[in-house]
Amino acid sequence: MDTTDIATTLDGLGNGTRLDIFRLLVRAGGLTVGDIAARLELTPSTLAFHLRCLVNSGLIHQEKRGRAVICQANLGKLRAILMILEDECCREMETALAPAQESGHGGH
Repeated sequence: MDTTDIATTLDGLGNGTRLDIFRLLVRAGGLTVGDIAARLELTPSTLAFHLRCLVNSGLIHQEKRGRAVICQANLGKLRAILMILEDECCREMETALAPAQESGHGGH
């Protein structure tokens, strides 16, 4: 996953309404577009705008079942980004400390 993909995904959660939608879908497991609108008291146009952002960022999946559109959170995408960030945690710090530790000047 490249930096642009990570930034797009995180940007999807960077809005309060989109974060509310995502959290609702995480709790519910999946809801119709109408259920999301009713629970969060969103107009159809506002909800459509935010759902489009969430779908484009890969944070939610939509599936058509008959006439209903079911939305589900994509926790796998969020977990993948968190794992990437966690893997990078303190890497530069370890590199910066290595020469001081090797030469015996570790601050002791």
